[in-house]
Amino acid sequence: MIAWLDPDTPFPDVSRALADPPGLLAAGADLSPQRLLEAYRHGIFPWFSEGQPILWWSTDPRMVLYTDRFVVSDSLKKTLRRIERSRHGDGLWQVSFDTAFEQVMQGCAGPRRHEQGTWISPEIMQGYTGLHRAGYAHSSEVWLNGELVGGAYGVSIGRMFYGESMFARVSDASKVALAHLVFFLRSHGVEMIDCQQETSHLASLGARPIARSDFLRHLRAAIQWPQIRGWAPLDLLDTGIPATRRD
Repeated sequence: MIAWLDPDTPFPDVSRALADPPGLLAAGADLSPQRLLEAYRHGIFPWFSEGQPILWWSTDPRMVLYTDRFVVSDSLKKTLRRIERSRHGDGLWQVSFDTAFEQVMQGCAGPRRHEQGTWISPEIMQGYTGLHRAGYAHSSEVWLNGELVGGAYGVSIGRMFYGESMFARVSDASKVALAHLVFFLRSHGVEMIDCQQETSHLASLGARPIARSDFLRHLRAAIQWPQIRGWAPLDLLDTGIPATRRD
């Protein structure tokens, strides 16, 4: 049995999350910025489908991406360099942060192959837009000829980043958006990105599962740092593409 949360009910300890379905902790409450921040600070995230109540999860193991282990394939390196040259040259390609947050969320909510429906409901969009306005949620945008063709967004608290979703309308645009987020976060001392749930796509980019206890230990220290300021993509022609650390 999971806890039902009223608006003023605190979250239960994550140790009470169910084994089946894995990680389900509670239901109810709301998606106000205050509630979302409380959730993320305790390693909890919302995920539910249309017609369901708000469901709160804390999975074990937890899928995370260490920023120094982000896998940049040879083809992605070529794409990143081509886009960087365009940013400095003809301007057909551009990369930005936080200029089209709601559009990025709408892109992530769009239809995908082999999937029915979306978990990014109007209620979710309203909640995360509130976090964005409060300075806690950020987006990475990729543009081609002035059109948004890819993006990613997530939540930032201290030196912890929680990845939420990404989308692409042209090949590799979501990976470019993610790469710029990873490189920026790494340059500001962020060591770990929470990916929440294990997928083969995330694993191909270098993410891996770790014990929830290890995740929470890192989170508690990382969120104590001041908020990151000055969100802007790095100039990769100037800095180069950061190397991936190998075990």
